[in-house]
Amino acid sequence: MPSPCCPGPAAVPSVHQSLAEMDFERGIWAAARDGDEARVLQLLERRGDPAEPDLAGYTPPHYASRNGHLAVCRLLLERGAPSDARTPGGATPLHRACFCGHRAVTELLLEHGADPAAADSDGRTGLHK
Repeated sequence: MPSPCCPGPAAVPSVHQSLAEMDFERGIWAAARDGDEARVLQLLERRGDPAEPDLAGYTPPHYASRNGHLAVCRLLLERGAPSDARTPGGATPLHRACFCGHRAVTELLLEHGADPAAADSDGRTGLHK
């Protein structure tokens, strides 16, 4: 925002975060996305829900699967996260793992009951990805 002493635009981008962004970054979703197994475990022990969706409808296994974090995926599944959780668009963690080429995560999800025939809202399975 310009001021009398600095008429141009601010040199530093906004550092403001919405409450939803702060919730995401402090929650299990960012820890799963980042592969931070210790933080995921800490959050599970404190809050206890490995399948809690974020405001966009994605669960921790969606984030861990997309980024290939095998140990975090295993931890979440062992703590009760469903292998076939759906996003609003119908994607499962298996869709994410397949799309990103994470074979070990794909195999883990299949071992935990993920349905390889599950289609998203576009009618695509993980094999189409």
